[in-house]
Amino acid sequence: MRGADKTLEVVDGVAQLRRITRAALATGCPVTVTLPPDHPARAVALAGLAARQVIVADARAGMSASIRAGLAALPPGAAVLVVLADLPELTATDLRAMLAAQGETPDLIVRACSASGVPGHPVCFPPWTRDELMALIGDTGARDLLARQVGRTRMLPLPGDHAVTDLDTPEAWAAWRAALGTSRP
Repeated sequence: MRGADKTLEVVDGVAQLRRITRAALATGCPVTVTLPPDHPARAVALAGLAARQVIVADARAGMSASIRAGLAALPPGAAVLVVLADLPELTATDLRAMLAAQGETPDLIVRACSASGVPGHPVCFPPWTRDELMALIGDTGARDLLARQVGRTRMLPLPGDHAVTDLDTPEAWAAWRAALGTSRP
């Protein structure tokens, strides 16, 4: 993003981090947001929301550090829905569908995919995955765990490309906005 923070890109009139956190809160479940210590604007974007904020002291170690810190703040026997903050098409309806699927198949990992079947995010991890998640290292998240557990994974199609629209550059954000027919957030 060349210095910009993709989680603070404006979507639907608010910072993307605030928008996705509000969507998560709309599910009625408790929400925990992991934040690096060196991005105070992210905490400001969450002001007034009933989401628990967890500072990830070793955030530079990659996505695994955020997953470990978030899990450490949750009850050990709970399933966890991991939602990335940079997916601007995810909605509260999508997150509720993920939670419903987890309730229907509580022993399976539930992974969102596009309507055409491309794997994406979010991912709901049942309690039996906790030890593996707590052992993650690096910036690949749970990619290896998901590859090992493909037989214990339920794919859940979300509308369109909601599960796979991950925007990591200013050009990607501009192209996405242009496809929506607007240059404004």
